[in-house]
Amino acid sequence: MHALITNDDGIEAEGLWTLARELRRLGKVTVAAPARERSAIGTAVTLFEPLHAEEYAAPVAGVTAFSIDGTPSDCVILALGALAGDADVVLSGINRGTNVGEDVYISGTVGGASQGYFRGLPAMAVSASPGSPEGAATAAVVAARLAEEIAALPVKIFLNVNAPGRSLENITGVRITRLARASHINTVNEVATGPRRQFRMVRSRLADTEKAGTDIEAVEQGAVSITALYTSLLDKPPQRILRKIVADLSRELAEAA
Repeated sequence: MHALITNDDGIEAEGLWTLARELRRLGKVTVAAPARERSAIGTAVTLFEPLHAEEYAAPVAGVTAFSIDGTPSDCVILALGALAGDADVVLSGINRGTNVGEDVYISGTVGGASQGYFRGLPAMAVSASPGSPEGAATAAVVAARLAEEIAALPVKIFLNVNAPGRSLENITGVRITRLARASHINTVNEVATGPRRQFRMVRSRLADTEKAGTDIEAVEQGAVSITALYTSLLDKPPQRILRKIVADLSRELAEAA
């Protein structure tokens, strides 16, 4: 299996290499990641200026890596078109902080993975609760096992995976979830006045939101959330496939515990 990995936290982000290290156990890994943090950039693509890619000294043995002065979407497009050759699966992460609810529409993590999906490859965005090495380690193990599973599927699939800040032994399970309808509200604060008025965007978590069956609920209750994303109802993966994925994953995690 050849896994292509990107992220939106930048090529030096610890979560990126936690994921690469776990996937390297399964086969070939190529990393193509932004040279600097590009969070909340969604699916942005650089159209009117050239991109530059430099080989990067990967801290994981056997991994080929490139640092690119573009967005996560740029990284995947460039890697698949010129740098990495054929890949079997595209992953993005591990993001510092969950991408739940409406976060997926602006997330650079999700945006990067989507470029693999648009090109007919199985894809996965992977995130974990912030400030938790245990959560990142859990996300890496779950993502690696899922990557093997979805790479072998006969249908195109795009998963958004969020892990709680818990070790693998302490999660409460793995759940198929739906996106919460809302997770944040955006407001602006004026921080300076003068010839040029200056504003800062403020993104605040909503306390009261419908949670039953959602990704937010799963993570808050200590479970790994797996949400299928798709751009057309014709591409919505059948529930039987999602149930099989979760059943297989749950069994493998139980055997490994």
